[in-house]
Amino acid sequence: MNSFPVLTLKENTFFTQELGLDKQFLLLNPTCPFTESLKKALLEWDFKVVYSEGSTGSSTYQPSSTNRFEQVTIDDVGIEETPVEKKPEFGSSVKKVLEEAHADLSSNEVKRMDVVQNVYNEYMNYITAVYTHYATHKVLDYQDLSDTVKELCVFIKENRRYVLRVTPVLEGNSKNFIVSHSMRSTVTAIVIGLQMRMPLPKLIELGITCLLHEIGQIRLPPQLYMTDRRLSPPERQKLATHSVLGYEIVKKNEFPLSVQIGVLEHHEREDGTGYPQKKKGDKISLYAKIIAVACTFEAITAPRHFKEARSTYEGMIEILKGNGKQFDENVTKALLYSISLYPIGAYVYLSNGKIAQVTDVNPNDPKNPILQIFGETLPDGSPKTVQSDSLSNKIVRVLNKAEAADILKQFNK
Repeated sequence: MNSFPVLTLKENTFFTQELGLDKQFLLLNPTCPFTESLKKALLEWDFKVVYSEGSTGSSTYQPSSTNRFEQVTIDDVGIEETPVEKKPEFGSSVKKVLEEAHADLSSNEVKRMDVVQNVYNEYMNYITAVYTHYATHKVLDYQDLSDTVKELCVFIKENRRYVLRVTPVLEGNSKNFIVSHSMRSTVTAIVIGLQMRMPLPKLIELGITCLLHEIGQIRLPPQLYMTDRRLSPPERQKLATHSVLGYEIVKKNEFPLSVQIGVLEHHEREDGTGYPQKKKGDKISLYAKIIAVACTFEAITAPRHFKEARSTYEGMIEILKGNGKQFDENVTKALLYSISLYPIGAYVYLSNGKIAQVTDVNPNDPKNPILQIFGETLPDGSPKTVQSDSLSNKIVRVLNKAEAADILKQFNK
């Protein structure tokens, strides 16, 4: 393995073999030249040396037999590739639904929840279209994604407490879990970004990064991520390559470096126990830190074909346990203050014997969120909401999945 100091490399230098940060992480293949923008990015991220089995010279591509990552192609998963072409604007259908939603948003809680659910479902369809189109055409349209995610950011800001009440049960288990996971993680990531007061351009980049953070998985055999059995160590190692594969996908489609790094690092952890580079603390990008929390929270609280969903309260507790160890303290604090200790959408039993659903946060006290009492309404017919406290409206416990389902059946009759 030959080493090359980054400072000595010049614009439009080609390598005869693949160029990487180490034996695991590929930067360039021999068909791509080294550029000043890449050099600047490497130095910014404190990479001073890069490596290759080859030397500088011809741009003729000769695959390296020593590459540790097996080259996985669309053909490996049984999907026939078609010639590259520009992706159509899938976001147009989302825009239409959003226009209808803005005209139909009502102060009526039930009706507004239905409208939000409709928009949410359309974004699920959008993600499905984006992933499917990439699988068959190997094309991602950054501008279309940017425009569509921008609308999602605005919609979540205006309807946060409704969007967070959409549950995996309402989504339907027939959806591919990668799509469902990407959608729910993206919603949570954007909520965290809003709490951290990210400017809109950064919020959009965060949303795009999270929406695509699992796209590398579609370059792997489906039995690795759709199985209900325990994976073997070699299979787990193979699945763990999805972050690098995802990075290569967004890099090839010329997405911003911040998006590329976020996709690559979303499984890194504060204590250095993550992958693929075992980075620690401030060496991990902010987008990756946020997605790590959002992705983990979703994985705990959503059902899979191999496990039951745990409550959002349990998910929040698990995230807090990893605070400062696996997860960034500022990010976990932002999650806590944006969804509360008893997250929006959770069903709870109160000290006065009543049942309620968490509908909003108390910005001054994340332990005592706003509640909607089941079976009680105000004189105008709207649902009764109260502030939970340490007295008569104290939350005793979170209802389990079966109890919550029974409550919904009772009040939806």
